[in-house]
Amino acid sequence: MIVHFAGLGSMGLGMALSLLRAGHEVHGTDLSDDRMARLTEAGGRALTAESGPADALICVVLNAEQTRGVLFGPDGLAARLRPGGAIVSCATVAPAFAIEMEAAAARSGLLYLDAPISGGAAKAAEGRLSVMASGRRAAFRAAAPLLDAMAETVHDLGDHAGPGSAMKAVNQLLAGTHIAAMAEALAFATSQGLELGRTFEVISASAGTSWMFENRAPHVIEGDYAPRSSVDIWPKDLGIVGAIAAEAGLPLPVAAAALAQFRDASAAGLGAEDDAALTKHVAAKGGVILPGEA
Repeated sequence: MIVHFAGLGSMGLGMALSLLRAGHEVHGTDLSDDRMARLTEAGGRALTAESGPADALICVVLNAEQTRGVLFGPDGLAARLRPGGAIVSCATVAPAFAIEMEAAAARSGLLYLDAPISGGAAKAAEGRLSVMASGRRAAFRAAAPLLDAMAETVHDLGDHAGPGSAMKAVNQLLAGTHIAAMAEALAFATSQGLELGRTFEVISASAGTSWMFENRAPHVIEGDYAPRSSVDIWPKDLGIVGAIAAEAGLPLPVAAAALAQFRDASAAGLGAEDDAALTKHVAAKGGVILPGEA
């Protein structure tokens, strides 16, 4: 398939490379020259005005505002799809926004798959993501060869947009609060004189572990906060969770506390660092010294 790909970040680049390995023709666009170079070195092409019409458009941008602009803005890429082409939208957005985009796509004679993703950069590069997908049956069929290349598991959540994004919000509620809990746990362990490598070994084999603990704690142990997923992702994602819950009249105090922690860490200047850097923010409040700090 001929695929236009918008957003080559930590997840998007791996997804685009997985498509190339599967034999698809990928024309990508990203603000980063380095990411574009990595795409073209792997056999992809830059998405330009000369790029022909595509069978599908995959959009892996940050939020709803960027998604709307990429799809239907003044230079929107949806207009460059063939009639009946498929939009695969992967950003974390509110369900109501996904429903709105599906309707806009239908008015343009296009298919829309609400397809948020999970699994991290490593699984994206391996073509082993989890996709929480919802949309018309025709959208699933049109996107199937691409999903086969990018995902290990595709969860079919219904025949219209919205449930995919709702499920992603559930995932982000858990993921964000788990990172916040990890940050407190590692700062707490350090305050008690426990060596963090040993703490990681014990907790990873105990009931208190989580995927986020096992994935993010090594960043803290190594003092490596190069962004794989940044602190600033979470005020957006947990903010979406909070807004959806408020509309439903459901209080979520644990998620709200985690959201406040991420907002505070961002305001303290840690927004562009890996989200494991929330641990630095928690530790600093108690004068706790983490690995790699003087």
